[in-house]
Amino acid sequence: MEDPAEVARRARWTAAGTGALLTLAGLAASLLRLSAASALVPAAYAAGAAVCAVAALIGARGRTRRALWLLIAGTMVMALGDKLD
Repeated sequence: MEDPAEVARRARWTAAGTGALLTLAGLAASLLRLSAASALVPAAYAAGAAVCAVAALIGARGRTRRALWLLIAGTMVMALGDKLD
């Protein structure tokens, strides 16, 4: 059997790492889309990246379920930016 503390630690690292990765991806996409016709595109990517950054922070503090939902929401906002492009 696995130690519950180890499982919780792995969940926190996963939430924080995924949030950081999605934050960097959103910021990079926002910078790449600065020359888009609409200003909504980079704003959507940046807003999604901000939501993912918050998810990384709260995931690192142990709120992994809330972090998961914020990661989903942030990714959806970035997908909206991709759809607007």
